[in-house]
Amino acid sequence: MPTHSEHLRYLRLLAQQFPTVAAAASEIIRIEAVLRLPKGTEHFMSDLHGEHEAFVHILNSASGVIHEKIDTVLGDSVSPAERAELATLIYYPAQKLPELKARQTDLAGWYRATLLRLIELCRFVSSKHTRAHVRAGLPESCAYILDELLHAHFEDHDKDLYYGQIIDSMLRHDRADAYITRLCEIIKWLAVDRLHIVGDLFDRGPRPDRILDSLMAHHQVDIQWGNHDVVWMGAASGSPLCILTVLKTTLAYNNTDTLESGYGISLRQLERFAQRTYGQSDVTRWLPHTDARNGAAGDLTATARMHKAVTILMLKLESQVIERNPDFHMEGRDWLQRIDWQKGTVRCGDSEYMLLDRDFPTVTPSDPAALTAAEQQVVDGLVRAFAESERLQRHVQFLYDHGALYKICNGNLLYHGAVPMTQEGEFAEHVYEGHSWSGKGLFDYCDRRARQGYFAPEGSPARQAGQDFLWYLWCGAQSPLFGRSAMTTFERLYIADPATHVEVKDPYYRLIDRPETADKILAAFGLQGEGCHIVNGHVPVRAIEGESPVKGGGKLIIIDGGFCRAYHQKTGIAGYTLVYNSRGLILRTHQPFESMEKAIHEDEDIASKSEYIYTAPRRIQVADTDEGVRKRERVRDLEALVKAYESGLIPQGLRV
Repeated sequence: MPTHSEHLRYLRLLAQQFPTVAAAASEIIRIEAVLRLPKGTEHFMSDLHGEHEAFVHILNSASGVIHEKIDTVLGDSVSPAERAELATLIYYPAQKLPELKARQTDLAGWYRATLLRLIELCRFVSSKHTRAHVRAGLPESCAYILDELLHAHFEDHDKDLYYGQIIDSMLRHDRADAYITRLCEIIKWLAVDRLHIVGDLFDRGPRPDRILDSLMAHHQVDIQWGNHDVVWMGAASGSPLCILTVLKTTLAYNNTDTLESGYGISLRQLERFAQRTYGQSDVTRWLPHTDARNGAAGDLTATARMHKAVTILMLKLESQVIERNPDFHMEGRDWLQRIDWQKGTVRCGDSEYMLLDRDFPTVTPSDPAALTAAEQQVVDGLVRAFAESERLQRHVQFLYDHGALYKICNGNLLYHGAVPMTQEGEFAEHVYEGHSWSGKGLFDYCDRRARQGYFAPEGSPARQAGQDFLWYLWCGAQSPLFGRSAMTTFERLYIADPATHVEVKDPYYRLIDRPETADKILAAFGLQGEGCHIVNGHVPVRAIEGESPVKGGGKLIIIDGGFCRAYHQKTGIAGYTLVYNSRGLILRTHQPFESMEKAIHEDEDIASKSEYIYTAPRRIQVADTDEGVRKRERVRDLEALVKAYESGLIPQGLRV
């Protein structure tokens, strides 16, 4: 608690901003008015996995919120086709506006109708925000007139005449396009107060870099890291193993555009090395997954050779990292140390299996983890390329600045993976650096170690240890971001027995069906009460088999519904999103998104259905949120300042 003198010093500083009783009282009244407004809408998405076009469409549409607002405001006065056109215009104004204009026989009339509809819609979505908040989102070039349009009082104006005169002025001065575009952007900005990304931006889909660009442009976003994110964070930090791990996934899905076009990382040196070393090898097993977007046809042999080269390099470096980190307890997964090179077998658990591929031209059996000179040269070149990718470094810095292992926001606990648990339902304990960690403490520890890998001094033991830990978070059995017994990449490539390919889920995934498990986890993170929920990602919900994303008696929601195309057949849908507005929590179930081109030119929205999974007993106000707590603290400070003025403890008009 601050001492009396410290509190008085703080009030003197506050007095610089509010120098009189009247000024402080006015601010109290303003804050109390804001506290009574409905809470802003929060939008939750997870497991985007590089699916940029679907992500942009869901983001622009706010998971259908904007289309619902259009239906509410315009209703049956406008046909469904025109409402769909208006929705597409709001989602993609730069692309849709020229197309709509080209169709018109009465362009001026269309401009007037469209501007009036956008103004009405914008007035509606801005109604639960303060005028100051709305002004903050207005572009400077047209802020004054937009502010007038949105906040005009029609007891003072004839509405039709007032709007008509302003719109006619826009048309005369050829400014209608600019104002339509600005109104579309404001509507999207006001429709969602905050965006939560519950992990896994990277891998599988084609352009995670474009998703990061979109997130960096968003007005308020936070990210809960997924295991696919932390391994890219480790790659950007300079971890050779993390770099090879992300390359392995990138090549397995033939997404080299992410590296080469997205991040300017050349694979030419790797390709030449793979050609020299594996040019005569059978690389059939290493051919990448493909679809219509990433090269279903054509010669993929070069990619397959690089895939094999990277995998063997990865296995070598995994062995080195496992050896220097006994805390990881991964000794059984240093595969190159478990191969009988003469027999061509590998020991997996208590059994021995024949290798499906015995071609290891760069491995020395007496020291299998050692890199050859040529391999070391390739690895060094890749480390430099990742370090020198300005765009990748900017994206990863953003992930660190706006991300964490978990977040608590407005009574909801957000994390990507799992809280490791025992079979009996207790938090599993694991020892790192001589200390035991579990539950929330484990999350906090892992968050600190993840930051150490990027921010510790270059070349320091702490930085290397942090980089190793970023890799462990990707695939370790006790990693809160992984939550499985093992990542069976080696087994799927080298062992025929499908029993070895199984990745056993942490007991967490069985226990979360129980309400008491959700309550236990929430309590560990300091949350309790009816309105508290856990929002989780990571493991796709198999809706096609009847699995529900709502667990723990309604208190835990898994919003990984297979956003990535690679998962659509497993889940039967194309992802979930979650909307938390002043009425409660709404789960949106989405069908596959065909393409941005079709959405723009045919007004084709993502087919979705909505379900309230929590309805608040009364409308949630700003006063009920985390921001409300901060604002009430501000009111208490201002009330203390007023008392100090009234008692003469601080003179009014004080200036320092």
